Amino acid sequence: MPLSKMKIGFVGLGLMGAPMARNLLTSGAILLVNNRTAKKCAPLVALGAKASPSPREMAKQVGAGIIVLCVSDTPALCTALSGPEGILSGIAPGTLVIDMGTTEVSVTKQMAYRVEQSGGRYLDAPVSGGEVGARDATLSIMVGGAPKDVERGRPIFNVLGKLVTHIGPVGTGQATKAANQVIVGASITIIAEALILAQAAGADIAHVREALLGGVAGSRILDLHGQRMVDRAFEPGALATTQLKDMRQAVALAEEINLSLPFMRLSCDLWADMIETGYGALDQSGYFDYILSKQNLQSEDTGATP
Repeated sequence: MPLSKMKIGFVGLGLMGAPMARNLLTSGAILLVNNRTAKKCAPLVALGAKASPSPREMAKQVGAGIIVLCVSDTPALCTALSGPEGILSGIAPGTLVIDMGTTEVSVTKQMAYRVEQSGGRYLDAPVSGGEVGARDATLSIMVGGAPKDVERGRPIFNVLGKLVTHIGPVGTGQATKAANQVIVGASITIIAEALILAQAAGADIAHVREALLGGVAGSRILDLHGQRMVDRAFEPGALATTQLKDMRQAVALAEEINLSLPFMRLSCDLWADMIETGYGALDQSGYFDYILSKQNLQSEDTGATP
């Protein structure tokens, strides 16, 4: 097995983290798991993992091994690393910490500095591919950090993903993920609006999607999210609220480096309105229903036919 006898800690067993941790376990790792909601550890414990009561205790148990974090947002990462029961209070020299969530670039650099000051090493390695990619181990992994640390983490990355790219120093993995999320967020919005336009003009959007996939407008997002829009299947593969969080982080990054990116800001505002309107529990592709609801509201206000 590719990870036979490798001691790995894993913090964060949510939509993405749970299947990722399972893939590490089934690849032979000696796996320690921790989650804020402790009961989420139970399915992995049943498969042979060991539950750690806190990130601090996990760090002590892992020793100079590897700890992977896949938590919900930047504050959660800071708590897991530097909180009272965080990894830094129990870290051993030589521990490699890998953040595979989506985290602010500035905080990534701060956390990397603190880990390294404590004798550890740090990689930021966010992923793309959604829950399906996490389950099927087909994630795209964008890695920031020193080359020797990337090579140390590569056996883990090879188990979890199909494309592993070393972008550059610490922080560049998260910068790449920010770019990814801007493209995803903006693409979903315009695909939904394009399909609604075609539908309102009398076209069957299943056929519209099929035709567009064969031309220059074809994309992975049109393929996957477009199909969800056709099927009106909006069970979360990735929550709309998560998309908004990622868009806001991208906007904040642009502000930090003095960039004016108007379309990105407009897209972020649209996602914010979707969540404020009550559609935050849907998959990202639920933007389709959000825009449809706007048309219905306008029709009611004007007396026009939807």
